[in-house]
Amino acid sequence: MKKAILYVHGKGGTHTEAENYKKNCLGFDIIGIDYKYDVPWLVQQPLKHAYDTAYKQYDKIFILANSIGAYFVMNTLQNCKIEKALFISPVLDMEQLILDMMNWANISEKKLREKSEIPTDFGETLSWKYLCYVREHPINWTIPTEILYGENDNLITKKTINIFVDHHNAHLTVMKDGEHWFHTDKQLFFLDNWMKQALK
Repeated sequence: MKKAILYVHGKGGTHTEAENYKKNCLGFDIIGIDYKYDVPWLVQQPLKHAYDTAYKQYDKIFILANSIGAYFVMNTLQNCKIEKALFISPVLDMEQLILDMMNWANISEKKLREKSEIPTDFGETLSWKYLCYVREHPINWTIPTEILYGENDNLITKKTINIFVDHHNAHLTVMKDGEHWFHTDKQLFFLDNWMKQALK
């Protein structure tokens, strides 16, 4: 039986990161999906193309997605045949994240609607079009999902994670002292072990 893992990176990442996870995926082919844009309506095409290609070649398809990659996956592949999804520090409620960032920047919906786009001091550009898209494209995610979350994640709240887990077929693993970006030796060791267990 041929099995594939489609890897969807987060913001600022690259599809070549898939190579870092090969050691955890014995018996699987892991395929990094290359996408150039950071808005969901433009990421859909490369994600769907990668899925359609893999669907023709493999018996089972799994997903591994990081941060905003998880949102892109849920937005694009929610109606596809997927065995299981593994999400690392996932953006699970994009509307809530945008509203949180608006709050951090002290920007009202009225102001964002009037300006269309507003750059922030923390490096993100808030977009009225993006917020409207998220609201107009609700997600119905029913695929079995394993979530890895860092206790000290400064982007995604534990409340958002818990709400998702309570309402979906999802299992949560929390790393004590973990961060949104798993990058230290200790964090990567924890991630590797979590991934191996999730793929058993």
